[in-house]
This record gives sequence, structure tokens and C-alpha cells, in this order.
Amino acid sequence: MRRRSLVQLAASVAFLFHFPLIAQSVGARPYVVLVSLDGFRYDYAKRYHAGNLLALGKAGAYAEAMIPSFPTVTFPNHISIVTGQYPEHHGIVGNSFWDPKLQQMYSMNRASTESAFYHYKPIWVVAEEQRVKTAAMFWPTSDAEIEGVRPTYWEPYDGHVPNQERVAKVLAWLKLPEAERPHFLALYFSDVDSAGHSHGPDSPETADAVHRVDKLIGDLWSGLKALPFGVNLIVVSDHGMQTTEGSVDLSRFTDLSKVKVVTEGPVAFIYAPDSQTAAQVYGALKGKSSLFDVYYRKDTPSNWHFNEGERIGDLVVCVKAPVSIIAGPRERPESSGPPRANSSRGAHGFDPAGFKTMQAIFYAAGPNIRPGVVLPAFENVNVFPLLAKILEIQSPPGIDGSEKVLDPAYRE
Repeated sequence: MRRRSLVQLAASVAFLFHFPLIAQSVGARPYVVLVSLDGFRYDYAKRYHAGNLLALGKAGAYAEAMIPSFPTVTFPNHISIVTGQYPEHHGIVGNSFWDPKLQQMYSMNRASTESAFYHYKPIWVVAEEQRVKTAAMFWPTSDAEIEGVRPTYWEPYDGHVPNQERVAKVLAWLKLPEAERPHFLALYFSDVDSAGHSHGPDSPETADAVHRVDKLIGDLWSGLKALPFGVNLIVVSDHGMQTTEGSVDLSRFTDLSKVKVVTEGPVAFIYAPDSQTAAQVYGALKGKSSLFDVYYRKDTPSNWHFNEGERIGDLVVCVKAPVSIIAGPRERPESSGPPRANSSRGAHGFDPAGFKTMQAIFYAAGPNIRPGVVLPAFENVNVFPLLAKILEIQSPPGIDGSEKVLDPAYRE
């Protein structure tokens, strides 16, 4: 009777998710495909009628929003999702930053060769160390050697590779013989972020990009359902997008020649040679504009989780209005007063507590995802514990995320 009941239960699960029965032995390790839709704001799916994403959430679980880590830019948040750590702990505090110990600049444009900066363990490294095969199609830093490890299957990032080829590659990896098949796979698309930056979140170009990536999700989901075993599909984004107008130039308020300034859209990291210089710049910027605020690293807002590590800088400047920060004359309009008109574009990096437009997405369905679950907004560091639990791998010590947060969406 027990065996018959288990078979009936498996059939019910397959029907509910429209997934075929799992053709694996009882206790076999599950599969997860994690997809990032860069710059896909929390409200885009409903706003632009992304039917496949909405169907995925209806078949499984989705969140009202996923809250990105600060600063709300691409590389820090992609790494937070796959490590369960805030940027202050995994160390990728921006798309670019200065490392005082290495005396080097980090740049996401050189990510595959920047292994000296990587002291974290993303999910693919954790899995590989536990002899679980993984694959990655362009997830940030997945083409770099980290702690001496790479995914079993990976491709060097090439933004010119057509999106359909990316989907086909993931499906091809899943069609490998069972002994060679990866159990965790990562996939990345940049279309929505690019459109949002160039045309703004309210543009027809952004709507078109949403429709394109939604079709890709539909194609991927159909391909997964055609496999003779179940696969969990989890779709996330790293951040949202905000319409901005103009910028504020910090050099109008103080001499920046003695410090190193790294701007990150609405955020700037200031690295000073000594505490006296840091204090001088702080005093020259503090309270001088309604457009931004400046903090000593140790005094940054607690919700940022952003005060550990020299990579953050001695001072952090963050805007309070929808403008960007620059540290010297640029071609873009700049202002110490109200933003100028006629320069609308899209940007991210803002404090997620002050800009709801920074919030991201979480949609999931599959054998290990409970159907009909709507999750309240949660921080993206909580995705990693769910991934580890589904993959049946041991999480490393020191993660910031909690398994309890997404437990309502998990099913044995």
C-alpha cells in the first residue's frame, strides 16, 4: 500500500506542475535551473503582460517582490543570490571598486580574469566541492576560477551569443547521460536591463524586451517539461530600474584630487589616503545638497548591511533623488539643484528602502516547489539556502540568508 501511495502522489505532483514523472530512483538528487533576467523590475510581469512568467508563478510560487542588496547593481546582487551573503561579506561591493590591499581596481568588464578578488563560494563552487556537477551560461563570474574551482560546464561570457542558443545550451547539458549531467545550471539574459538603461522603464523598448525574455522563459520551460525527469525552474532578477534625470557633480562641493572616487550610478565610494583627508571631504559634502547624503563607512544605514571591508571605501555617498553621481565634468547634464529635464533614462543602484523601483522578481515551479504559494517580499540572500536545500548540498558557514524564509515554497 505504501508503494502504491507514493506512485499516486508522484503522479499527482507531475499533473499539478505539468511536469512528467521523475524517471529516477527514489532519493536521486534534484535538478535546478536558475535564470537571471537582469534589470527585470518587480512589477514588469503584470505591467507588460509577461504570460509565461505569470504562468510559472501560478504553477508554483512567486514573490510579491525580491529585495536586492545594496548597492542595487548587477554584480553585487548576482553574487548575493548565489552565495547567500551581503556584498560586504562576499566582497563584490560594486560593478567596479578599489581594493586597498591589492592596490587594484576591480571591473566587471574583466570579471573572468579577476580571480584575485574572489574569496566567496558561489553555489556552483559549493556543489562542485561536494561532487555535484554544475553548469553556467554567463552568470556573472561563472567564467572565472574561484577558489580553484569552475563549473563542470561553462562558457566565457559573450554578449553576442543569441539568447536562443543560450537556452539550447542549457537543455543540451540536461540531455547528457545521467552520470555526466549537471544538477545545477545557471542562465543569464541582459535584454531588459539594456532597454531600461537606454530608454527608461516606461518605454515601449523595455516592454518589447520583457516580451522577448518572457518568450525565452516559455521556450525553456517547455524544453524542461519534455525531459524524462523533473527540473526545478527558478527565475530571478538582480534589481529593478528607475527613471532618472540629470546628475550631481561632487567636485562642485569639494576638491577631490586627494581622494580616489569610484562612482556607481547613484552611489560613490570615496577612498582617502588618511583619516584627516576623509574628514575634510566628509565635512565638505555633509548637508550641502538635498540630492545626496554622505556617510562614513561605519555609519551607513543598517538596512544596507554595508559597513564591513575596505573595498566599500572610507566614505559612501548615496543620492536621495532620482539622479546619478559624477565626480567631475561630464557630457551628461549635472546639477547641484533640481535635476534638469530632457535627460530621462533608466538607472539602478539606489537604496532599495527608498526606491521601490529597485525591487526584483522571484518565480519558481518544479518538483520541489510547492504550488499556489505567494511569498511576501524577501531579501535576495535567502535564495541560496533554498538552492542548497533542493540540491541536497551542505551550505558553507557564514551565509546571511536563512532557510526559513523560503521554506513555505519548498516541498520534499
